Amino acid sequence: MPPATDYDVLVLGAGAAGMLCAVRAAERGKRVLVLEKNTKPGVKILMSGGTRCNLTHSASASEIADAYARLVGGAEGKAKARFLRTALGRLTPDSVVAMFAAEGLATKIEATGKVFPASDRALDVQRTLLRMLDRAGASLALGEGVTSLERNEEGYVVTTTKRTISTPKLVIAVGGQSYPGCGTTGDGYAWAKALGHRIAPPRPALVPLTSHERWACELQGVTLSDVRVRLQEGDMKPVADRRGSFLFTHFGLSGPAVMDASRFVTERPGAGWQAVCDFVPSLDEQHLLDALQASGARGLLNVVAEWTPRRLAESIVTRAGAPLDRKLAELSKLERRAVIDGLKRSAIPLVGSLGFKKAEVTAGGVDLSEIDPKTMESRLSPGAYFIGEVLDLDGPIGGYNFQAAFSTGALAGDSV
Repeated sequence: MPPATDYDVLVLGAGAAGMLCAVRAAERGKRVLVLEKNTKPGVKILMSGGTRCNLTHSASASEIADAYARLVGGAEGKAKARFLRTALGRLTPDSVVAMFAAEGLATKIEATGKVFPASDRALDVQRTLLRMLDRAGASLALGEGVTSLERNEEGYVVTTTKRTISTPKLVIAVGGQSYPGCGTTGDGYAWAKALGHRIAPPRPALVPLTSHERWACELQGVTLSDVRVRLQEGDMKPVADRRGSFLFTHFGLSGPAVMDASRFVTERPGAGWQAVCDFVPSLDEQHLLDALQASGARGLLNVVAEWTPRRLAESIVTRAGAPLDRKLAELSKLERRAVIDGLKRSAIPLVGSLGFKKAEVTAGGVDLSEIDPKTMESRLSPGAYFIGEVLDLDGPIGGYNFQAAFSTGALAGDSV
């Protein structure tokens, strides 16, 4: 094996967090090497957002942190938001947009607040980061996986498939376990454990959910732009209340409203979860009642189909116990109430998720209490830094997770 090569900073993982960390460190005059086991850098960047890369969200730094708090809820959510605030203050969403603009990559904001490259090409995001990396003077080694990692008095010794490398500063930016086809197979957790860190059990997040409910699966392909989804265990109080686009699939449910709530199902699969869906959240019940009480010969199905896609309207009317040719004037009080319940409170039992293979991010990871949020340095192993998805941080759909990756990466790069 070739002799050891010394670097001031060794970054493991050439994703969004790792590449930006390397850029910032190299711009400060550090000798930086980025190791990537894939033969391509930024593979997850290339896959994300349907190959468009939703690189941040149009919001303030404080609003990004608040979104993390809301997603998780309770004391845990507040702790995650507190942890992120320093990093978000160092590199805000506006700063991310300005950074790419300065490199010639224009962005656009969609109606949902998602920020994409104006070209709609994730490849342009990857190429921009690579140009920044090259200009900063950082080295990038592809197709070189890490086989062992050890700490010594001088810092860290990393053995790869090709060499042994010594460094006083080590940055672990290898992601979580979502989309394992990208190479994110949980390697960082073993290294973190070897350095003494606790790992919150990793599980899929932002992932489609599965159901055996026949009527829901029969609606595969039906999409709605605005659905309110309340996730609850049996008849207990909802643990998540999300609103957004929604998709029926052959296996169950997908879309942002569902995926944002999925982290709770994967935490306790098989716990009797159900998604209670309001398919017309912009319409109040009195409006629906007035419309269904109208006299005349209008067909019930045609009225409901004005509010939802026709296939869903047929399902709601059928589940209400009314014939599809029922006229409004013929509706019984019970049928009217059942139709409104179907529109506003359809309960869909859930059995699980599609797992890491289809999860956009990983919930769980390196315990945040053991990381200094002002630098991203380990409190247990000085000189080691953890950034991006390897941390116990998962945000909502919509560019929040890329923003956290960029922000924690920039902070570490400024600190090593």
